[in-house]
Amino acid sequence: MDYRTTITLESGKRGGKSCIRGMRITVYDVLEYLASGMSQTEILEDFPYLTQTDILACLWFTAQHERLTVTVQP
Repeated sequence: MDYRTTITLESGKRGGKSCIRGMRITVYDVLEYLASGMSQTEILEDFPYLTQTDILACLWFTAQHERLTVTVQP
């Protein structure tokens, strides 16, 4: 699935951070909820405007970012 249209970047919204579908919830927000132990179901219940596709797009976006990050050797 192509998630590139799900994650949006706008300079005037949330300080230019990566957001979901132009809304004010960021990829970081969703990842933080997952890392704190919330399940995808709990996130979707708390934020009914999000979809499972949105959550998967956040994971995809982060994986792509990590893949493209340059590793510096000591």
